Formats: sequence, structure tokens, C-alpha cells
Amino acid sequence: MSGPQERPEIPEDYTSFRKSLLQGESSCLQVTHAYLERIKKDESRAFLTLFDDQVLTQAEAVDDKVKNGNGGRLAGMVMALKDNLCMKGTRTTCASRILENFVAPFDATAVYRLKREDAIIVGKTNMDEFGMGSSCENSAFGPVRNPYNAERIPGGSSGGSAAAVAGRLCMTALGTDTGGSVRQPASHCGVVGLRPTYGRISRYGLVAFASSLDQIGILTLSIEDCALLLNILSGTDPKDSTSSSMPVEDFTDLSGDFVAGLRIGLPVEYFQDGLQSEIKEQIYETVETMAQKGASVHEVSLSKTDYGIATYYLICTAEASSNLARYDGIRYGHRNGDGNSLKSLYEKSRNTGLGKEVKRRIMLGTYVLSAGYYDAYYRKAQKVRTLIRQDFEQAFQDCDVIIGPVSPTTAFRFSEKIDPLEMYLSDLYTVSAPLAGLPAISVPIGFDTDRLPIGIQVTAPAFKEKRLLKIANWIQACRPLSIHTD
Repeated sequence: MSGPQERPEIPEDYTSFRKSLLQGESSCLQVTHAYLERIKKDESRAFLTLFDDQVLTQAEAVDDKVKNGNGGRLAGMVMALKDNLCMKGTRTTCASRILENFVAPFDATAVYRLKREDAIIVGKTNMDEFGMGSSCENSAFGPVRNPYNAERIPGGSSGGSAAAVAGRLCMTALGTDTGGSVRQPASHCGVVGLRPTYGRISRYGLVAFASSLDQIGILTLSIEDCALLLNILSGTDPKDSTSSSMPVEDFTDLSGDFVAGLRIGLPVEYFQDGLQSEIKEQIYETVETMAQKGASVHEVSLSKTDYGIATYYLICTAEASSNLARYDGIRYGHRNGDGNSLKSLYEKSRNTGLGKEVKRRIMLGTYVLSAGYYDAYYRKAQKVRTLIRQDFEQAFQDCDVIIGPVSPTTAFRFSEKIDPLEMYLSDLYTVSAPLAGLPAISVPIGFDTDRLPIGIQVTAPAFKEKRLLKIANWIQACRPLSIHTD
């Protein structure tokens, strides 16, 4: 398979569809039906739940609103949700047996804001169980396949959302990024993937994995669509005490030459052994093009990069151990036990309801939080996290953005990385931004010799998403063949 195949009724992106919708040349019902038919024929396993009749009824209602001139800002945007985001009355499984039949009783704030603007949510996407994975091989309901090559992984944990957008099964999708789970699959699937600053988008209604790292992210085909969604999703939320009260700019204003005078930082630690040569070459080509247009390039050091993986996996597993303690077979979700003892009920429910990777991380997290080891591991990891943030603060004194790879390689084959540590190293370039609470974006810039997508990662200071999006928009315009190429 050389790439996602296009069909005439599937729009290029939401921005182009909206123009034809407002001109009366297209309808929400027509395009929603086209996407549903495409999803039903797809074999990537990108979706876990499809809303079929429900969305067709909604699409008709949105068409009526548009005709009356009161359609929302996302009228007719056919989109998908990663299945760890709650949507009232629908299953929210987190791709886990323990939540296989859980029906959310409320909408996540992000979902509420999408519905308010007339987005058409077509279904819930597959993922690594509870967001724990870098390949989408850890889903209890089967792995997701990369739309560019069915023998390759799509990345994780938001692999279903990335594959759905890349495979033209929806216009846009939401994912979540804890250590790279939006940016890495975006790179592997050749789409745009944005992780905003921690707190920019409310996490209320997001099933927690690691609360100090989790952030809802956006996957799209174009920067314009990404900016529009960020406008709508951003802003403080009284239901989430970690949401930021920072003013929300108009991210859709992408005008102006933002490259001339731009100071680009290239971390020396990101371009050493282990990085696939084709990724390095394409990043250098992109940066050279920016330099020719007036940007200056500076070598910077993020000296704590080598500690990023260890720091991330100590913190995220500790938080996972705490957050997943609620799945006990008592209050909701999967139950397996004879009821003879509480301990037996816990053990049997968790043993049959949770997958290997989730169990592994819970055990690691419980260990690092245990008496005698808390100071040696968890407290020390938090101190290193501060040093990683200070690394970025120092680097941003000399540059406006930091540019580098998203992943050491392009999409690898299924079962190629069976060693957990080798899999964890896939996140080498993506864990630092979450640890520092920074926004970062993956933008497609080309393909390797196997026709697998390559992404470039741009990281900016906290709450500088507009800067990030303007640069990403320039990169996408500069390398237009990097998306939608068969």
C-alpha cells in the first residue's frame, strides 16, 4: 500500500469543505455519509466505536442550521475522538477490557465545546490501552495499521486518531499526548499533530493516565484546521483546576512572514547516533530552506536529554499507579471474582481486565512510590524534571523555537520492538516537552525510501502556540507534497 487513497467526495480538509458548504455546493449529510461508507470498508482498525445513524441525524440538523445562517464554527467538521475522552451516552473503553462496557455519563469539556460548534463526531478511535504505548499494539481490541503500509505500526498511543485522519476516515481527530502520543503517530502517519501547553485545553473528562503530563492534542491534515480547533478548545475551565487562565489568542491568524528573523535552535543531543539518516537529512533540508528565507540557526544544548526517558517513565508510572487504582471491579467496569474475598475480587478483575503493558507500568509505579524508594526514584525524578525545564529556558534565551526529529525512525514493523526498553526509546525526542510543560507540533516534511512519512518537531516556549502554528504553516506551505501524496 503506497498511501491513503483519495475519493472525490472526501474533502481535502475542513477549511476547503467549509467554503463549499457555505456556498451551498456541499452538505453535511452528504459528506458524513461518504466518511461512514469509507470507514466501514477500512481495514486499519482505526475505530473502536462508530455512531452511524446518530451522526446522520445530526448532520441533517446541522445542514438546516447552516441554511438558516446560524451554523457553528465547526459546522460539518466530521471528526473522531480518542477512546479515552468521555462523550455522554457512548462507550469509553480506553482500549481496555476493564472498561469494555463503560458508558460515559457526561461529556468531557473538550467534547462539549466541539458539540457546541456543530462538529460531527463520527466515532471513537483505537489506542494503546490507557494511553500506555508507542505503537498501538497494546490495544485490547487489536492493533491499528498504518495507512501507508499495513505491515507497519501507526505510532501510539493516539494511533487510531492519526490513522483515521491519514486514511481520510475523518477530517480531524482529537488524541492525547502524555509523552509524545499525538506527535509520534502524527509523524508516522504523515499528518499534523499538536500538543498544546499543559493547561491550555481542559482535561476534564479525559481518563487520566499521568495527570501532570496528560494533555489533549489535535490531529489534522492542515495547519488551518489545527489552529481553528485550538481556538475552540482552549481556555480556562472551572471543572479542571489545572486549566490555564492565560488569554486565548486568535490562532487562526497565520498571516505574515514569520520566518525572516526567526532564531532556530538545533539541539546537538538530537542529531547523534541512533537517528535514521533520512530523517536527519530532511530536517536539515527544511531548516536550510528557512535559513535561506532569513532565519538564523543556532546550535543549542539540552544537556539533560539522556535523562528524559528515565525521568518520564518514573513519573508517569508513579502517577499511573495512583490513577488506575480506581479500577478494582467494584465501582464500574469489568468484574471477575467469586465474591469470597475483596482481595480475590481485586486480583481477578485486574488480572483479566488489564493488559501486560498496563500491569507493567502499575507495578513500576507502585515500586517507585513505595517506602524506602520514594526519595531514591520519584523525588529524584521530579528534581531532574526541573533541570530539564531549565535546559529549555536557557535554550530559549538564544532561540525562538527548537527544531528536531519526532522519532528516531519512521514507522517500524509490528512486533519489531518486543523489548519494552527499546520501545520506550521511541519517545526519546518527545518526552522532554511534556516534562517541561511546553507546546510542540509535528509537521510532515516528506518520506523515506520505503515511502513512510517523516515528521519534523517544532517546540516553543509555554503558551506560544501562535508562534508554533505560524512556523508550522510556513513549513507545510514550503513542503506541500509531504501530505496527501500517493
